[in-house]
Amino acid sequence: MSRSSSERNSPGGTVEQAKEACLRLLAVRARSRVELARSLTAKGYSPEVSERALDRLTEVGLVDDAAFAEQWVHSRHTFSGRGKQALAQELRRKGVAQSDAASALAGITTDDEETRAAELVRRKMRSLPRDLDHDKAIRRLVGMLARRGYAQPTAYRVVKEALADHGVDSDLIDPID
Repeated sequence: MSRSSSERNSPGGTVEQAKEACLRLLAVRARSRVELARSLTAKGYSPEVSERALDRLTEVGLVDDAAFAEQWVHSRHTFSGRGKQALAQELRRKGVAQSDAASALAGITTDDEETRAAELVRRKMRSLPRDLDHDKAIRRLVGMLARRGYAQPTAYRVVKEALADHGVDSDLIDPID
């Protein structure tokens, strides 16, 4: 295989070296095209070399933002308990196109999100002090869900149901604005 002189002399390395760098990153975990491009830029590869390497990896199916988004959403929702809002933000930071992100997020139904949020609340309730003020408990539980990217109405509804299941009169729970 013959390499052009511009490829051999490009700052940062050749297309083959750029592909190898990407493959090393992909061996650790799936990555978006933008993540890989940022990494190649940080390593000193020229934009042309990076683009050619990423195009080739995309061509053979090793870089696929739609598949990456699906995998990321499933993993982060299932194992980290992230809500749709947090997942959408994470995908934006990783450079995944809005259409790919929306398609992946559509895989999480409202029921899935509420079920996962309820699991998180039940687990958190076990660690709350028994003598904790009722309002503080609500704020902590709703806040925990909000930090994980759950919408406020979902967080409030799940907390209200969890407290009702534990014998707290749900009429005493005021909506959180």
